Amino acid sequence: MKGPLFYSKILLFGEYGIIRDSKGLSIPYNFYNGALKKEENPSTEAIASNASLKRFADYLGKLEEEKANLVFFDLVSLKNDIATGMYFDSSIPQGYGVGSSGALVAAIYDKYAQNKITVLENLTREKLLQLKNIFAQMESFFHGKSSGLDPLNSYLSIPILINSKDHIEATGIPNQSFDGKAAVFLLDSGIIGETAPMINIFMENLKDKGFRTMLKNQFVKYTDACVENFLGGDMKSLFMNTKKLSRVVLNNFKPMIPEQFHEIWQKGIETNDYYLKLCGSGGGGYILGFTEDLERAKTSLKDYKLEVVYQF
Repeated sequence: MKGPLFYSKILLFGEYGIIRDSKGLSIPYNFYNGALKKEENPSTEAIASNASLKRFADYLGKLEEEKANLVFFDLVSLKNDIATGMYFDSSIPQGYGVGSSGALVAAIYDKYAQNKITVLENLTREKLLQLKNIFAQMESFFHGKSSGLDPLNSYLSIPILINSKDHIEATGIPNQSFDGKAAVFLLDSGIIGETAPMINIFMENLKDKGFRTMLKNQFVKYTDACVENFLGGDMKSLFMNTKKLSRVVLNNFKPMIPEQFHEIWQKGIETNDYYLKLCGSGGGGYILGFTEDLERAKTSLKDYKLEVVYQF
C-alpha cells in the first residue's frame, strides 16, 4: 500500500510575523515529499514512524472529544492500519523548516477525515480558514503551537497568501524563469532545528515593549512589503526590502540564527551578493536566501551547499 504524495513547503515571507498578523506567502516545494505506506520488512525508521503515528492517533481521538464539531476521523481504520504497520515514508528533512509534520498531517486528514474539504471544491475563504483551523489543532501535537499553514500548503499544493490571521487565499506567483539571474535558494546549516524552543524564545521576547515596537515598525512592515513586491513582480523593490528584512532579523533574532552563520549573514548585506532570512522558525535547518545574481551568490557562498528553489 502507498498513499498519494504530499509535498514540503517553503514560507517565503512571514515566519514569526504571521503570529503578529503580518502578511505571509507560502509555496509548495516539490523537491521533497512523503506518503503513508506499508511494507513487509519495515526499516528502523519505518518502525519509529509507526510508533509516532500510534501516539498521533491517540491524540486525534482526544481532539475529537475536546473539540466536538471541528473534525471527525475514521479512527477505527486509522488504528487498524497503524496496527498492521502503516508509517509515513518521507524524504522531507525533519527540523529543517520545510514542513515535514505538515505533510504528515495533510496525508492523515486526506485519508481518514470524514466529510473532508477537498481540493476540487470551490475553496471559499471560510473553507480555507476551516481547513487551517483543523490543521492547526492537528499539528499542535508536533510543535505545541501551530498556525496550520504548513499542512494547508501541503494538502492543497498551491501558493497561499496570508493577508492576516482571518484572511487567507490561494494565489498565483510570478512564473519561474530557469534562465533568470535572480533566485530564491536554500542554504543547509547542517543543524537540526527545534521549533518549540524557538517559538518560546519569540514569545518571551514579545513581553519586551522595544521588541514589540521593532516587530510592528520594521519586521512586519518589511515582510508585508516583500510579499507585495514579490506578487506584483516589482523585483527592484523586493531586493531592497529583503535587504532591510535581513538586517532586522540579524539584529533582533540572533538566537534563531546558528552562530556560525552570523558572519555570512552580515557579509550578504554588506556585499549585496545575497540576503539571508529565516526558513521556518530557525535555530538550524535551512536558511532561505535571495539573490539578484545566482552565479555571484554561488561564488560568494562556495563553501556551502545551495539548493535553488525558484528562479526568476
